[in-house]
Order: sequence, then C-alpha cells, then structure tokens
Amino acid sequence: MLDKFGITAASLCALHCILLPVLLPALPLLGLSFLADHAWEHVFLMVTAALGSIALFSGYKRYHRRLYPFYLLFIGVAVYWQKHDFSPEVQPFMIFIGTSLIVAAHFINLRLCNSCKQCTDHECHSVAESE
Repeated sequence: MLDKFGITAASLCALHCILLPVLLPALPLLGLSFLADHAWEHVFLMVTAALGSIALFSGYKRYHRRLYPFYLLFIGVAVYWQKHDFSPEVQPFMIFIGTSLIVAAHFINLRLCNSCKQCTDHECHSVAESE
C-alpha cells in the first residue's frame, strides 16, 4: 500500500515540476503562488523520500532483505534534488531520471514483497540471506 502511495507521490512531484512553467502565470490568480517556490518542492521531495524509506524498510524487514531498492530511492532523490544546479534545458531530464528511479524502487520493492510470502518462512528467509 505504501509503495503505491509512494509511486503516486513521486509521480505528482514530477508532474508538479513539469507543469509548473506552464501554470506559473496562473498561480497568483488562483492563490497558489507558494507552489512555485523551491522550498515547497524540496519539502514535497523530502516527504516522498521519507514515505519511500518507510515503505521500503517495511518490505525489507518483513519480506525480502534486499537493499538495492533503497539505493534506487536515494539516488533518485539525489538526482531530483540537484536538478536546480543545471540549466533549465536539462532540468526536465533530471526530473524524469530522478522520478523514474524513485518509482522503480517502489515497483521493485512490490515485486520482491510479492515473491516472498512470509518472513517467517524458513526457505524464503534463507534464500534472501544467501543472495
């Protein structure tokens, strides 16, 4: 459940960044000019990272014991966070790469959780430890 919410949050964050230049002129008229602030974007990204960490840790602890979804999540957040250091022409690519890595982390976590039924199953747990 948390993975699905994390995928949605990451996708909304990317959508926010991609559509913001188009909607920027209308934001003051709608009373939503705070959405154009970089601080708001960083807060939303940190909430996405925290939610993703909780979802991935839950899957890690209860089911699969794999760390690579965490790597994808944190690399995706780092790429997304650094997008402002690049030219405006490159920023959409940074958004796409960062969001894709975050969403991939959640999809992989879901797949790993679904492939292992219970943490208490000795066979499943021993396979997770051997890999």
